[in-house]
Amino acid sequence: MAASTSTAKVPPRWFVRWFWLAHRRVHRLTRGRLGLWRPKPKGWGAAWLTVVGRRTGAERSVMIGYFDDGPNLVTMAMNGWADGEPAWWLNLQAHPAARVRTRDGERLVTARAAEGEERARLWARWQSIDKNLDAYAARRSYETAVVVLEPRSSSV
Repeated sequence: MAASTSTAKVPPRWFVRWFWLAHRRVHRLTRGRLGLWRPKPKGWGAAWLTVVGRRTGAERSVMIGYFDDGPNLVTMAMNGWADGEPAWWLNLQAHPAARVRTRDGERLVTARAAEGEERARLWARWQSIDKNLDAYAARRSYETAVVVLEPRSSSV
């Protein structure tokens, strides 16, 4: 049974935005020594995702939470659990080629939304990491995309 939305306590929007801004600043000020971590067996990792802007064509970077699924990285297109798709996901839908920097180095990836059984499997994996996942997702008026970042060669 999914948790109710009343148990989905989310910090105020200003705090979520402040936290991620501070996290990015720490990462930049330490030249990447702090701010990225590998996923734990029952936890997620932090990575730096660089995408191409859908309108400007300029590179845009954002910190994401992820876990490994074989050679792929998996994240969710959430906007602090608020409505509205995150800009990085809109950019990836227009230009799926991206770069991800993890604690283990940089890799080139192609993004896509997981669908069907794959989405259900990956969502269940997120549920094992975050017990309130369904309650958080219920705060949104539409389904949260599960984003798969697949490795690609540098020649693509």
